[in-house]
Amino acid sequence: MTFRDSAFLAMLAGGAAALGHAPFGYWWAAFPAFAVLIWVVAVGRAPAQQLPRGMPHHHVELMADALPTPRRRPGWIAWFGGVGYFGVAMHWIVEPFLVDAATHGWMAPFALIFLAGGLALFWAAAAVLSVRLAKGRAMRALAFAVILAGAELLRGHVFTGFPWALPAYIWADTPLLGMVSLTGSYGLTLLTLVLAALPSVHRRILPGLVVAVLAFGGLYKLGERQLDGRLFEREDLGYVRLVQPNVPQHEKWQRDKVPEHLDRMLSLTAEPAREGRKVDLVVWPEAAVVYPLDQAGPILAQAARAASLGAGEGAEVITGLNRRDEQGNWYNSLVTVGPDGLVREAYDKVHLVPFGEYIPFRIEFLRAMAASSGFGFTAGEEVRLIDTALGRALPLICYEGIFPGHLFRAEERPDYILLITNDAWFGTFSGPYQHLDQARFRAVEHRLPVVRVANTGISTVISHHGRVDRFSDIDLGKSGHIDARLTTSPVPTLYSRTGDWPVLIIILLILGALFLGKRRNSIANGTRAS
Repeated sequence: MTFRDSAFLAMLAGGAAALGHAPFGYWWAAFPAFAVLIWVVAVGRAPAQQLPRGMPHHHVELMADALPTPRRRPGWIAWFGGVGYFGVAMHWIVEPFLVDAATHGWMAPFALIFLAGGLALFWAAAAVLSVRLAKGRAMRALAFAVILAGAELLRGHVFTGFPWALPAYIWADTPLLGMVSLTGSYGLTLLTLVLAALPSVHRRILPGLVVAVLAFGGLYKLGERQLDGRLFEREDLGYVRLVQPNVPQHEKWQRDKVPEHLDRMLSLTAEPAREGRKVDLVVWPEAAVVYPLDQAGPILAQAARAASLGAGEGAEVITGLNRRDEQGNWYNSLVTVGPDGLVREAYDKVHLVPFGEYIPFRIEFLRAMAASSGFGFTAGEEVRLIDTALGRALPLICYEGIFPGHLFRAEERPDYILLITNDAWFGTFSGPYQHLDQARFRAVEHRLPVVRVANTGISTVISHHGRVDRFSDIDLGKSGHIDARLTTSPVPTLYSRTGDWPVLIIILLILGALFLGKRRNSIANGTRAS
């Protein structure tokens, strides 16, 4: 197989692997695609002319396995695979640039190209490192799978991190979702890639495939058990009202449209609850109030009155808005408003979107991309819990919901996770659905319910075992409200106790073993040579 053939096959496999993510959910195509990608990077045959002619067939097989894989340029092959994967999974990244197409539309293709190419560098580095440390078919395949999982863990942390479209997320609609309560999303990524590597460890695909299928069956049953809501104690927190105004992004900041949008949210908030139902908390989405906090007092008072009419006396309101401090710094914030219309608590978003909410390194010509004046928002100081009418909540604002380790930055376990977002930036095809799936993973990782309220959808309550009731959510592109019962589990998961340390230690131990093995072989070869 030539380099061109290998690169093309890797790109196709990467693109097929991305079909495991929402809105497709084709895990049955994604998993074999990962297997093909690992094979073509770590095992794929070198060009035939590199092999001596006239050798017996079994010698040719052994020689092909032993060829120095750098001659096949595995780093470039893996990079093409990553470009295919991230290009398909992340194609929604062009949507924010099309909100104001006349100004920013020209950047859209460059954003996708640079994002896919940049993220694929992690895969390329994993391939180069794996072939340098491992020799032989089986070791190269397994080493690439493990190091690629390490690269995905690294991708979630360096330069503030961007763990979108982790390989683990292809299992969102299967019982393997339950595994993240034990392993976390990075741990399930490691398991996924190692299983995908098993068919490549032997020259005959069948033995590895059988082992992969058996292991898959075991993980299936174990994950299914973790998702069984009957096995864990539940506590009733009360009812929450989710308000989805469905405001198109290009209209959100138009002054003549603001009163209409506000009236819509107030009307939805004031609608009477079902007879006999007491709603304790009303939640509006991210930046629902377009006025800064120091000017929003009258609107917050109206929201409190509307909540008292619809939800009942004593109901609180939570909404997103922007806040400006005395030094002139802007924050993307969330506030809780009491029945008296006064702000009780405020939380400032800690994990900001690079190039969207702030400009790294204060690059002058990119200032127009920032979501606030100057070079964008300022990050909040700490991840902390807030008191609400339904208990202690961990607040997440949009982007913060994609980070598996974000909750560990809080000092204590919350009663539930509160996620407000504005997915109007993500388009209507894949971005909002992928964002929703990641919130489901956060719920299962910690066995906590997630109250998710989005401007344009999808607004829903995700149960503490990751389920979304499709009959009681507000779908994409619709306005409305739902009153949902919120229950939580006081039983923490194994992952919530250990975090990502176990998977990090496993990857580092395997890397250390590969490095020591390579060094020992080098010393032995040097001794024989002398």
